[in-house]
Amino acid sequence: MTEVRALVHDVFGTVVDWRAAVTADGEALAARKGITGIDWQQFADEWRGAYAPSMNRVRTGELPWTNLDALHRMALDGLLDKFGVRGLEEADKAWFNLTWHRLKPWPDSVPGLTRLKQKYIIATLSNGTVRLLTDMAKHCGLPWDAVLGSDLVRHYKPDPEMYR
Repeated sequence: MTEVRALVHDVFGTVVDWRAAVTADGEALAARKGITGIDWQQFADEWRGAYAPSMNRVRTGELPWTNLDALHRMALDGLLDKFGVRGLEEADKAWFNLTWHRLKPWPDSVPGLTRLKQKYIIATLSNGTVRLLTDMAKHCGLPWDAVLGSDLVRHYKPDPEMYR
């Protein structure tokens, strides 16, 4: 390890708790809009469940290059219909889609990354966009030195281009 100078890592699920944040924002949106009867944990799981299939649509050429924010939004629109969520304005949908920019870290993430940062350069290697990852870092104090997102190479992990 003496020759290692930088550590790159995944983000969603590894550093941040996406499920709790999506659930909490769904509940907050429902409270503001008077929406009842939605299982927001199931909604969060299904939204995340659309993640890999949507990226595969890009990989196979079914969709042209599409960044993760746009893929999240396509999945969100479908899930709002599926779950019968009505009465949302475009601003509500845009706010909810940006939940992924406001994810909160696991309790040990910031201290652990801060400790690693003392010796190494630390950077994301994520399917998220640079903007998403930067917003997330600013929102919850993640101490990354660099942000490497899929929009820089227009590919998703595990495509080899992401690792080069």
